[in-house]
This record gives sequence, C-alpha cells and structure tokens, in this order.
Amino acid sequence: MTATDTGVGKTVLSAALLAAMAAAGEPVRAYKPVVTGLEDEDEITARGIWPPDHELLAAVAKMAPEDVSPLRFGPAVSPHLAVELAGERIDPAAVVAGARAGAPGRTLVVEGVGGLLVPLAQSYTVCDLAVELGLPLLIAARPGLGTINHTLLTLQAARATGLEVRAVVLTPWPAEPSPIERSNRETIARLGEVEVHTLSRVLAPNRAELARAGDELPWRRWLQAS
Repeated sequence: MTATDTGVGKTVLSAALLAAMAAAGEPVRAYKPVVTGLEDEDEITARGIWPPDHELLAAVAKMAPEDVSPLRFGPAVSPHLAVELAGERIDPAAVVAGARAGAPGRTLVVEGVGGLLVPLAQSYTVCDLAVELGLPLLIAARPGLGTINHTLLTLQAARATGLEVRAVVLTPWPAEPSPIERSNRETIARLGEVEVHTLSRVLAPNRAELARAGDELPWRRWLQAS
C-alpha cells in the first residue's frame, strides 16, 4: 500500500481492507515499518477520535501495536529525518525481515510511509522496500484537484521499477461526486491504464464501519490474483 502523498487516506484504506478480510474469516497481518508524528500536537489534534496509525492497524488485525510498527518516532517528519533526530539508524534488511516475519498463511498488508519515493534511510526508499517484498501495489489518492498528476507520476515510478500496480483507490469518495472528481477517476483510469476504485468516507475507527467500507472494494479478486 502506498499513496500519492501523506495524509491522503492510506492508513484508513489499509485498515478498511484488513477489517473486511478479517470479518470474512481471512487471517490477516498488518505491517507499517515506521510511524512518525506520535508526539506532534498538530498531528494529535488533526487525528481527533482516530488513534495513531499503528494502533488502528493493530486493533483491526488483532496485533500488538509494536509488532505492526517496530520503529516509532515523535516528530512529524520523514522517517530518515526522524531517525537522524533520534540518533538512530534504520537497517533496510531488518525492515524487510520484519515484513516477512509472523505467522504463515496470513494475508499481509504492508503500508508504506508517505509516498513511494519517501526515504526510509538515506539511500533506501519505500519503493525499494516494495520491490524487495514483491507484493502487488495499491495506490491511495485524493479524488480532487491535483490528483491526476500525482497519481500518474506515482504509477510511472512504480512501473519503472517493475512493481505490479493492482489498482488506484480514490478516497474519501463523496456520496455525490463533483464533475471534476468523476473526470479525475475516468482520466486516471484511461491515461494510467489502471483500475480505479473508490472508498467512501469512514465515519469512525471501529471494525464494523471499516469493514463496511472495505467491502466496497474487490479485495477477494485481488487476493485470488496474487
């Protein structure tokens, strides 16, 4: 799971898919290697009733939050800067090993940090992680103005490294989309030669509401194609 930018709904999309799968009896596991902004007042205020990303994913997947995100930092900055400020370092091999660990037979949802080219370490990006894991990719994107360029650039970057993009998901998709939102969906599908789906607004961070939204997506077909 990646996105065109930070704050576009990637974690909600991940949680919705995990909740829908779990509700259908599919064993699931979540992994978001790095989470930042845990001590940033603006981030905390903006979340409102929503828990931090790793706690939300953990609750849905019935995991411990520290198992979902082994690397956790207070400042709301990119992972490589968060590590630098903390006087630590990210070992790419350990990040990959963390994704591959855990109980076998579970459907793994890996959520990146920000966009595809965000550095996890000085010379190791989210894209590098995705390539090493070899998992099909979903791209979360905004439905409004500006999303065509951001989404097509993300598609281009993903395909240039050989990643399989399973679909783009526009979120939150309004109940009554505007002409520009409908046009954006059609244009991304046509120019990007990609499936484009939508995820409606999730009203609360509970399993039932997340599962309702997740079932709007063809996740069963996606799993069968893996």
